[in-house]
Amino acid sequence: MSLLQYCYELGVQYVTVYAFSIDNFKRRPEEVESLMDLMQEKIDKLIEEESIVDRYGIRICFIGNLKLLKDSVREAAERAMRATAKNSKSVLSVCIAYTSTDEITHAVQESCREKLDAIEQADSHNQEEGNNLLINLVDIEKKMYMVAAPDPDIIIRTSGETRLSNFLLWQSACSHLYSPSALWPDLGFWHLVWAVLNFQRDHWFFEKIKKQI
Repeated sequence: MSLLQYCYELGVQYVTVYAFSIDNFKRRPEEVESLMDLMQEKIDKLIEEESIVDRYGIRICFIGNLKLLKDSVREAAERAMRATAKNSKSVLSVCIAYTSTDEITHAVQESCREKLDAIEQADSHNQEEGNNLLINLVDIEKKMYMVAAPDPDIIIRTSGETRLSNFLLWQSACSHLYSPSALWPDLGFWHLVWAVLNFQRDHWFFEKIKKQI
């Protein structure tokens, strides 16, 4: 929670955390159950009065294939999203039951389903309407789980790892990757400051790359 507080005090409006991968469901059942219980406890604490969410006006979004979650955890996530829906100062996106490949697959499937519905309703003799039935980049991006947040400027990958572990693969083409050797529990204020300073140093380059895409 302290790291979240540092982010919002530094003026970071959007924060996304990778809390639980779909691949984690492959662990032993008792381990998954324990993680689900811990997750539910943490979610409930997020929306307690005087919590960091309340103090900083944070809207919480749970991102991922939520139907895979245990019922009580999914209901807790839905309660947290309803309770913070009117908060507008900052956004905390929690990726839970998430992988980037699942997100992309979901977006493509939903785009195809939407276009097929439109085809059934379209006049086959209307050429202009037919052109609008093609799936384009915008159609897919609108169906992404992460549609509520802009592409990340910085991705922090702890433990000195440089692989993204199936996290925000679609959104990270122009992101600055910072890989401190510290483990997640040891990540602190100065790690965050260093990440921001490195991003500011290379910001011109990333902006140049974005314009070329």
